[in-house]
Amino acid sequence: MFNYLAPPNACYEFERIYSTQQWAKKQRWISDYLFKYQPDIIAFQEVFSIESLHVLVQQQGYDYFAVVDEPDIVDDFIYTRPVVAIASRFAIKDVAVVCHDTELAQALGLSRDFSFSRRVLRATVDVPHIGDSDCYVVHFKSKRAMFAMDEAHKAWSAEKTIIEHLKTDIAGGWASTVQRGSEATLLMIDIITRREHTQNPMILMGDFNNNLADGVLSHLLTNSLRFASAVDCNNYLAKYCLNDAWELFIKSQKSSTDPAQQTTATEFIRTPTHYYAASSAVLDYILLSCEFDAGYLGSFYEVSRYDVVDEHLINPVFERDDQSTDHAVVMITLTLRS
Repeated sequence: MFNYLAPPNACYEFERIYSTQQWAKKQRWISDYLFKYQPDIIAFQEVFSIESLHVLVQQQGYDYFAVVDEPDIVDDFIYTRPVVAIASRFAIKDVAVVCHDTELAQALGLSRDFSFSRRVLRATVDVPHIGDSDCYVVHFKSKRAMFAMDEAHKAWSAEKTIIEHLKTDIAGGWASTVQRGSEATLLMIDIITRREHTQNPMILMGDFNNNLADGVLSHLLTNSLRFASAVDCNNYLAKYCLNDAWELFIKSQKSSTDPAQQTTATEFIRTPTHYYAASSAVLDYILLSCEFDAGYLGSFYEVSRYDVVDEHLINPVFERDDQSTDHAVVMITLTLRS
């Protein structure tokens, strides 16, 4: 949502306040997106104005909306620590905040008071044909360094200042990596435990602030065990694993017998979801359990489309996109298997 905060409140700093015109443009961009693409379930990050978003999605036909946290407020109008949210056209039957295993966290070397940088939302949604499905909404810790350099030493030389900045960036960047990886690990453990008890299909959506291929988050896609046979993995393990919707889409296209749906290998180029200076990366993901994997014998759905809405980033129109968002929007279409 990129700082979704209604004026006259400010995000992070007292002067960062949308004008009435800017806020109207931001609201319009979101409404236009929902009207054009009509997603059935949508996850949001960087939400400050919860009630405002609730009203907006209701106006677009979303009868179900949930959050599990509130932002922090300083001096009555400066908002920090935004929250995640979910809206759905299907009934949300239960909402909960994911609470990690504190004993496991300490066993991993984390402090007793470890917490997610943003609370993870779990909404159990009544999805057509498969019923109760657990939808997780995340916004993992960013790569922004967790430490700031001590500015007290104003007499430092230019070289000394650079050296201290370097050390702070290295340590602070690693601290953020540890936080992000720990969040993903503890969440995945909770997801597996929940699956064991309920057998609900699983959907994980959000801004991961990291490429999944990076070792920091790669365990979210663990699908093999060294000590387990291939038969056991096929019979049991697949039920507790998550799959990248992009990979499921490619699998579905390659196995399609419909020439109109088949895609050549050269067309399987993944679109970035975030751009920074001259670089780009895929930071936003939708992960799915085996019920949505066409290659799984007991699946109900397959990923028939995978779209990335990024026109506001690569070809923006000021009047339309000035107050949009700094990430592309990932969308998938699930088709019931015949």
